[in-house]
Amino acid sequence: MQKRFKVSLAAVCLIIFFIVAAAGMAYGEEVSAPALSIKIGDTELAAGGGISSTLKLVFLISAITFLPAAILTMTCFTRIAVVLSMTRMSLGVQQIPPNTVITGLALFLTIAILNPVFQRMYDEGIKPYIDGQMAEGEAFQKTFAPLKKFLIRHSRDKDIGMFLRITKSEVPEDVNDIPLFVAAPAFVISELMTAFQIAFIIALPFLVLDMVVSSVLTSMSMITLPPVVISLPLKLMLFVLVDGWHLIIGSLIETYHVA
Repeated sequence: MQKRFKVSLAAVCLIIFFIVAAAGMAYGEEVSAPALSIKIGDTELAAGGGISSTLKLVFLISAITFLPAAILTMTCFTRIAVVLSMTRMSLGVQQIPPNTVITGLALFLTIAILNPVFQRMYDEGIKPYIDGQMAEGEAFQKTFAPLKKFLIRHSRDKDIGMFLRITKSEVPEDVNDIPLFVAAPAFVISELMTAFQIAFIIALPFLVLDMVVSSVLTSMSMITLPPVVISLPLKLMLFVLVDGWHLIIGSLIETYHVA
């Protein structure tokens, strides 16, 4: 229903546009779209400034739309979000804390952990380009060099080798020469593997507690009483006594070595 509404709305907008254009041509008036321009420092990207400026504007808008996917796959967001979600599942509380809280906490932790990397990306690539001291191609390489170094440092060699074989890329002599399209997926696979290992270590004590509670209830012939009714308060009490959130967040931050 919502998809049909969007399609209908787009069709109506197109019809209105063509009607206005036809009316303008009928009266001999020129119909033109408003000029769109984006200024970055001393460089202005204008849609009416020729093919080069138009392509720059298109690439900039495409990069902005790619930003959410980059945050999910090229930062430590994945590991943090998976570990926090698995911790919630191990506790047995499916909706507490909510998904929005976990996502927000993972996002802010990602910014805090990668702040040195982002600062180097700005100082080495973005700022010189804004000041007109660097061309687009060189600025792109300089900007993503610190991020690629971070991805390679936290990726397993076997994952990098697998994606080098998949893409049929040659093994570079220098590790920093590994292409970004190889380093990014290898980093995601490594992050998921590490996140599941951490989640298993966190879930193991709660699993033991569930088994103990279930065995005690069975020995007392209290089969009709669900074990979760007893184990949930005990797990929450144990988690609070050891200051679980502080330990987990602190351990996650220490797993990254960002110089």
